[in-house]
Amino acid sequence: QVELVESGGGVVQAGGSLRLSCTASGLDFSTYAMGWFRQAPGKERDFVIAISRDGGNTYSTDFVKGQFAISRDNAKNTVHLQMNFLRPEDTAVYYCAASSYGLVGVSTLYDYWGQGTQVTVSS
Repeated sequence: QVELVESGGGVVQAGGSLRLSCTASGLDFSTYAMGWFRQAPGKERDFVIAISRDGGNTYSTDFVKGQFAISRDNAKNTVHLQMNFLRPEDTAVYYCAASSYGLVGVSTLYDYWGQGTQVTVSS
C-alpha cells in the first residue's frame, strides 16, 4: 500500500548541512501536502515544515525559518528537506508525512508516515 521512505540522514558537525529525501509510493502524491516532523530522544514529535500540494506554499515554525527549506518534485513523488546551519538541538529522528487536509502542522492531520531517518549534529 502506501509507503513513505526517508533517506539522507547521518552525522554532521554543527554548522553543517544535510539534505533529506522522502519518496512516496502507493498514493496520488500530488493530492497530499507533505510535511516533516522530528522527534528528539525522550521528547514528543514536533512539526518542522510543510509544503502544499502544488509546492506553491510552505509553512514552518519560526525557529527553522532561514535554516530549513522544503521542496517537492511531484513527477518523482519526492519531497526534500534541506537543512543548513545545523545545531546540536536539531538532533532527532526526522519523519516525512502526507496530509490530505492540506498545509497543516498538526500531526493528527497527517495520514501517512515514513519510518524516520536519524540526524545527529555533533560538535
